Amino acid sequence: MPSAKPFVFICGPDDFLVGRMGKERFEAMASEAGADDFSREIVSGFANNVDEVATAVNRFRDAVQTVAMFGGKRVVWFKDVNFLADTVTGRSEGALNQVEALQELLGTVDPTNVGVIVTAAPIDRRRSFPKWCESHADFELIGGDADSAAEGLAGVALAEAREIGASFGDGAVELLLTKVGANTRLITEEVRKLATFAGDGATIEEAHVAELTPNVAEGDFFEAADRFFAGDLRGTLDALQRHFFAGGDSRPLISSLQNRNRILIQARVLIDGGDLRAPSEKFGFDKAAWARAQGAYATHFGGDTEKSSFNLFTQNQWYAGKLVAGAKLPTLRRLIDNQQEFIRAFEEIIRRPNEQETVMREMVVRCLGA
Repeated sequence: MPSAKPFVFICGPDDFLVGRMGKERFEAMASEAGADDFSREIVSGFANNVDEVATAVNRFRDAVQTVAMFGGKRVVWFKDVNFLADTVTGRSEGALNQVEALQELLGTVDPTNVGVIVTAAPIDRRRSFPKWCESHADFELIGGDADSAAEGLAGVALAEAREIGASFGDGAVELLLTKVGANTRLITEEVRKLATFAGDGATIEEAHVAELTPNVAEGDFFEAADRFFAGDLRGTLDALQRHFFAGGDSRPLISSLQNRNRILIQARVLIDGGDLRAPSEKFGFDKAAWARAQGAYATHFGGDTEKSSFNLFTQNQWYAGKLVAGAKLPTLRRLIDNQQEFIRAFEEIIRRPNEQETVMREMVVRCLGA
């Protein structure tokens, strides 16, 4: 269906998602217009400074105003525009002047002669230009606002699964995001891989993600930390062997262990105090109890909003419940002793830098051997 508006404007916080949607719309528009290779043009809107902003806008103007060589309709894609964001370049007077010129140009586009698509990521939606585009363009916001990043990433995975006829089982999306992190390109590729493994129309289960998805977000030490807090001595030692055989370092491993241990200490205190119930593997912490505990204790962390292992309530509720339920939650005394053992191991590695694997194995045996 042809757009009723003179141009298409696609934006969002993630350049991969915005660019992918822009490519789809560009190819559809060109196919609908019957535009050959000579009638299609892509202009880069990526700019590192004000001069490059001016160059990009001028090239886009030339492309829009050029007449098709063999008649018919031209299709122009102004791609990867980055000077609409709240950056030093985006806030500069020169860039703002160029944005005004861009708005004036877009306001004169005749969609019968030229199809125009503009893709921009990220953007500052507080400014007048994006608001103008919302009312004057075929406007699409992809991936939501940056403030809802976690929900947006889950939405990416779910949308990709729907597109290929797959679905997720309980906990599978959350585990996928935990392992992959905020990499939308990798999320989409992982969803397709997992769907292929599960089979046509099948459900992607948590076990599939655990087995097949790499631990990009936390690195190769993810496995060792999982085994350690499951109380699996042999599994932890085997994971350490693989970690160091692959050239891994002890410092990120100790950091991962400390971070999880801090979360478990806080959860142990709240569970012992009756503020939280021990979570289930499937559903995690009870949402109502979590909200009550957060309301009672979150202020004691100084209003922290950034994700931190020092503040249980900055963690994803499902993820925190998964960590606690997946661990054989020891006593508070044991958790504090673990923290002391991590410090001891770190100090020992400073003295024995060429024996990192040995130091870590000794520490694990002391913690789990009993």
